[in-house]
Amino acid sequence: MFCLCVILQFDFNTLIKIGTIELPEFPLLLAPMEDVSDPPFRAVCKDNGADLMYTEFISSEGLIRDAIKSRQKLDIFDYEKPVGIQIFGGDEDSLAMAAKIVDVTNPDLLDINFGCPVKKVALKGAGAGVLKDVDLMVRLTEAVVKSTKLPVTVKTRLGWDENNLNIMEVAERLQDVGIKALAIHGRTRAQMYKGSADWTLIGKVKNNPRITIPIFGNGDIDSPQKAVEYKNRYGVDGVMIGRAAIGYPWIFREIKHYIKTGEILPAPTMEERIAVCKKHLKRSLEWKGPMIGIFEMRRHYTNYLKGLPHIKDYRLKLVTLMDGEEINATLDEIGTKYVGYEFPKTNIELINYHEKCPI
Repeated sequence: MFCLCVILQFDFNTLIKIGTIELPEFPLLLAPMEDVSDPPFRAVCKDNGADLMYTEFISSEGLIRDAIKSRQKLDIFDYEKPVGIQIFGGDEDSLAMAAKIVDVTNPDLLDINFGCPVKKVALKGAGAGVLKDVDLMVRLTEAVVKSTKLPVTVKTRLGWDENNLNIMEVAERLQDVGIKALAIHGRTRAQMYKGSADWTLIGKVKNNPRITIPIFGNGDIDSPQKAVEYKNRYGVDGVMIGRAAIGYPWIFREIKHYIKTGEILPAPTMEERIAVCKKHLKRSLEWKGPMIGIFEMRRHYTNYLKGLPHIKDYRLKLVTLMDGEEINATLDEIGTKYVGYEFPKTNIELINYHEKCPI
């Protein structure tokens, strides 16, 4: 049982505001993840308690060129709200034009990606690459703020490397040009996703008397206990969760339950896992069509079924079938075979997803 004194540190009458958006005290944010944070995935995370979600990151150049993939990523739905659209780029004019395009889709906020560390983004002067030039980051941010009526937020990292930990300067200067919230991943660009996230500087930013906007911490949240521990230790306004939610959208409800009661919920049952997986598949087929919808669901089956013994043959079958009804029938078969199976309750394994830039 968790100590009652910790639970009482939460004031459920306190709202977190991003511009005019009101979120509950200590909101749980779903991180934007390329090729993961699409509408089908966001739907199952929303069902399980995510308070604020973001689209996959969208290239400003792609939006301007009217690239099909970039445009499709603008799809948002009423049941997701509040939801933000995230863009990235390294040119002021392009980001400003992209912001105007985003405005038309009417999200609740617009987020700028200054956090993605992968070479194809960071070494082209976008994402975390902008951390090498704070003056440029400020100009890019100001261009977006002036081009949209939406609240603008930013997602970034501690700095380019351990010799350039400039997040305090970044936070102050971006606040000065009008951003309404800042999410910080507790690693440098040089770290990529290696080692452990360091939240010390995140806490220092939050406790800087110059900072008045909400500060959200991101990196390595894999259990309700850690979410609450980091809230209390570093004082952040909320946490952003990425990899831990892949195949385990229940992380959001588990954290909320722990905050309210001090109790750890049992792991989701076999029946729950199959039901959510099937709903995810259904929405994927509806949104992407039968072929792409089936292909892009394949990355999720391993995570939904993680922990089941002797599941290899079923997993192989799921990633080779090309018919939605056959996949559903296979999922039902798995559910029947493992009915009543009790999953061990452990911290969630943060999967290796680095090449796809889970920012």
